[in-house]
Amino acid sequence: MITELRARNFKSWQDTGPLQFAPLTGLFGANSSGKTSILQVLLMLKQTVKDNDSKLPLNFGKSNFDNVIHLHDKNLSLGFSVSWKLPKQIKIQGDLINSLSFSTAILEKYGSVMVERFCYSTNRNDFEIGWTERGYRYLPNVIDEKADTYKCYGVDSPVGPLEKFKPLSEEFEGLFSRIIYLGPLREYPQHSYTWEGDHPQDIGMYGEKMISALLSSRILRHPIEVQILKWLRKLDLIYSYDVPPVTEEGKNYECLVKQYKDGPEVPLTDVGFGVSQVLPVLTLCYYAPEDSILILEQPEAHLHPKVQSDLADVLIDVVKNRNVQIILESHSEHLLLRLMRRIAEEDISVDQTALYFCQINEGTSEIERLKVDEYGNISNWPQNFFGDEMGDLVEKTKAEMRRRKENK
Repeated sequence: MITELRARNFKSWQDTGPLQFAPLTGLFGANSSGKTSILQVLLMLKQTVKDNDSKLPLNFGKSNFDNVIHLHDKNLSLGFSVSWKLPKQIKIQGDLINSLSFSTAILEKYGSVMVERFCYSTNRNDFEIGWTERGYRYLPNVIDEKADTYKCYGVDSPVGPLEKFKPLSEEFEGLFSRIIYLGPLREYPQHSYTWEGDHPQDIGMYGEKMISALLSSRILRHPIEVQILKWLRKLDLIYSYDVPPVTEEGKNYECLVKQYKDGPEVPLTDVGFGVSQVLPVLTLCYYAPEDSILILEQPEAHLHPKVQSDLADVLIDVVKNRNVQIILESHSEHLLLRLMRRIAEEDISVDQTALYFCQINEGTSEIERLKVDEYGNISNWPQNFFGDEMGDLVEKTKAEMRRRKENK
């Protein structure tokens, strides 16, 4: 589980400061306030680890250093740090370690992007690594085994990288292998789906592997569909669904749903769009392995306000009963209010949640953690958090009084 994250000079963020994460972490705020950029820090590090290219200091995807550095100031350096709890203890130099931290600074120099430094920290030692002759590389998963000029603070120097740092690099890679992302725009429902008998690790960033995951869970005898169907009924969306093959010999499947108990089975394409958008969220929540870290961007998209509220109960169930961390970015007042209610009802504790509000000020993002007490009250509720509801009611009343006066 990620316990802390920090970013410096990344996009609209000059410095996020150390953000404490909990099993259920929520980022709220206006559009373009920097919420998504916080998620992108984790996703960028994940794709860098997955890429495993020793010549690529940081995988920016379709972007580049100039586009992500704060205010496009190439004299600045990017800074990232992340702390996390390990799924199980490891032993490093005789010490049992149950948590790790990683930090790095990245800059552009001589026309190239390079790593200035990176550092591992445990509760016992700091392992800071830099190169004196071979230039700068990046994460320990791409440490050059042939290099012999490492400077290592916290251990004897020089030292071979594999002997001292392999356990750290494995845990770092393991952390980002457990991160699964589901984007705000899920795939439109299809008339048919192809499944080749594979067992996907996730459902894809657009939910495009959802049907494969559902069918795979049946083969592997994972009873996730019991939970999915339970929540679809609780959310008052549909009564049941099935994924039968189109033909006995084929590899094509269709998704059929019943909107009420004795109703006809109809294709998913023929029911409300919200069903196809929430079904990937439910599938991922119960398909992802334990110890996963789910990043959900606008999971409430295209859902009725009541369903948005009830979706909070799904997230609470997952973090409490499945040992899965959820980091979500949301615009939903209804989802937040349900979380506050459940805290008051003691369905989830304050310590199990971390809620933040982001805003933009003269081109620089700012973030504040919402102060929630044990009764679900927020003492630092930001002005116009979800719009000026009271202001709209006042102006509506004024307009009504004016019109009634004119009509008389």
